[in-house]
Amino acid sequence: MSNTGNSVIMKGNEALAEAAIRSGCRFYSGYPITPQTEILEYMSWRMLEVEGEFIQTEDELSGINMIYGASATGARVLTTSAGPGFSLLQEGISYLVAADLPAVIVDVARLGSGLGDIFQSQSDYELATKGNGHGDTIVITLTPASVQETVDFVLLAYDLAEKYRHPVLILSDAAIGQMMEGVVLPEMREHDIDKFDWTVKGCSNNTVGKKITNVSYFCEGAYYGYEKIYADKIKLISENEQRWESVQVEDADIVAVAYGISSRICKEAVQSARKDGVKLGLIRLKTATPFPAKAFEHLSDHCKGILLVEMSISAQLKSDVVVATKGRLPIYAYLSSVDVPESSVTEDIAKKILNDDAEEVLVYEP
Repeated sequence: MSNTGNSVIMKGNEALAEAAIRSGCRFYSGYPITPQTEILEYMSWRMLEVEGEFIQTEDELSGINMIYGASATGARVLTTSAGPGFSLLQEGISYLVAADLPAVIVDVARLGSGLGDIFQSQSDYELATKGNGHGDTIVITLTPASVQETVDFVLLAYDLAEKYRHPVLILSDAAIGQMMEGVVLPEMREHDIDKFDWTVKGCSNNTVGKKITNVSYFCEGAYYGYEKIYADKIKLISENEQRWESVQVEDADIVAVAYGISSRICKEAVQSARKDGVKLGLIRLKTATPFPAKAFEHLSDHCKGILLVEMSISAQLKSDVVVATKGRLPIYAYLSSVDVPESSVTEDIAKKILNDDAEEVLVYEP
């Protein structure tokens, strides 16, 4: 597939898969589950064309553990899932973190707990940012808002994963994954599987080779030494990798906070509200982890509150926003659950907040 430099119409999931191929990914393992199955299907034939490895596993547990093994050899790897499948990836993600292994993981979020349903949702935010495995596991999390940004973030994800020797999660959703938009694909990148000195290369004649396991086993002072190494890594990521987009925040009386498909609606709401004389602004998350707390340093002194706009039922952005604002502003929420938020409703809620008439809106007072 060529089309480098030209805009083509692609479904979000398929564009993501092609971007991974062009980033040098040559190992994919995963299990089909709606709404991300197109990624797996695309990889099933595209990997053959680039002499990569595609494995449809028996479950998500195998998918995440296979990329652990492939990453240990220096390959660029990918696994993808959604809903209950994302839950099954958690243990393997923790092992990737413990072994300092780069990997890219995709969650095309869908509705509900348990089996849930196949509709779009943003209800995996807390699992993506506060979960991702046991034992202080923190994973860089990118939140694309368009098909083009999905492609761009795939390239970024591989670069970040190798820069920090750390897994990176792309938190998409069914709306982004299933929509079709124009996208410009990058040029094919070559990835040298032998460029790292830490990778395993196999052993012959029963010789003892390298082992990829918990990094703490090899640290001076064992886990006490690893604690500082890991804490320093997370601090470095937090300082350097916060990403966001601010839209008319400097003079805003009310600031919406959103990511993914919801943030696109908020942009429309900001434009419409401004025409009506309502000073609405937007902070769009490009990273959920690290959370872009720096974005909130530019709020105006007369800002009356924060409006969370998300497809969930529990205001999952709340705790991060409270910390970022140091609890000094009331936080309101427009929670649309399975429905994509509406621009007009977002604007109406902003007006209610400014008129001190927000009794119909979920409110968190500082």
